[in-house]
Amino acid sequence: MRAILAALLVALLVAGCSQEPPAPDPVPSPLAGEREPVCELRSGRHALTFAGQRREYLLAVPKRGRGPWPVVLNLHGLGSGAERQAERSRLPEQGARRGYLVVTPQVAPYRLAWTLPGYFGPDDTGYLGRLLDRLIGSGCARRDRQFAAGMSFGGAMALSLVCGMRGRLRAVAAVGGFNVVPPCAQAEPTTLVAVHGTADRTVPYRGGHPFAAAKGRLRAMGALVRLQSVDGSARRWARILDCRSRGRARPAEGLVLSNWSRCADGTRLLVYTVRGAGHVWPRPPALPDASRLILDVFDGD
Repeated sequence: MRAILAALLVALLVAGCSQEPPAPDPVPSPLAGEREPVCELRSGRHALTFAGQRREYLLAVPKRGRGPWPVVLNLHGLGSGAERQAERSRLPEQGARRGYLVVTPQVAPYRLAWTLPGYFGPDDTGYLGRLLDRLIGSGCARRDRQFAAGMSFGGAMALSLVCGMRGRLRAVAAVGGFNVVPPCAQAEPTTLVAVHGTADRTVPYRGGHPFAAAKGRLRAMGALVRLQSVDGSARRWARILDCRSRGRARPAEGLVLSNWSRCADGTRLLVYTVRGAGHVWPRPPALPDASRLILDVFDGD
């Protein structure tokens, strides 16, 4: 039953957002002469009540400094969870070591997936915005350097926040999820990163039907959906972001980079193609390190 619900959800959402996303709440700035708060939060599990629901998240705090630090939302995929995402991506570990505050939130109770901006369900865009506000207000996160990354449908949610949060995020990364939802035409200039395996049969790199490796009803539901290719999605984003030039490189064995370096307001669009990788968050020793690739881009934004 969970698999059928998951497939139905994906079939609904890949059609794209049809409603105007809500405007994010403004983040208050300190008054003149008021001292900036010092971050007192510690790494571990935390909770925030939003819209009457207790929402949990994992927090990885850098050991150096007292904050505020650049902040990264680390979003899990369909049917996954915060602990699994933190462990498999190793983004909290690597990010905190490099001076990022990494937040790995959990979807709402009894839900399998994030609610994209403008869709019926828990207001996850509002929740994630409130979570960032809380971290900024507590002196832990920098208001000028906010990022998001995600795996599979979590990557699709991260990309949707480009429009859903109306330019709040400086850069966004999607691993195995870059072509799940269509690009949004109203996107503010934002650096985008995709990491996708050519052997992905859940969200196929070349487009087509998702869940190709599944059986029974899940595969049948996937047959009702046709995704665009990763390259096709990248070309659409490049037009929206007014990218002018495209380069191509092989930075490592089994890794191909398509790089649009001249986009609006100095932003970039980078697509890392991982040869032979399936529907995974690539990591050593078998594959290139997706977290390192993403953080390297975030470092420059």
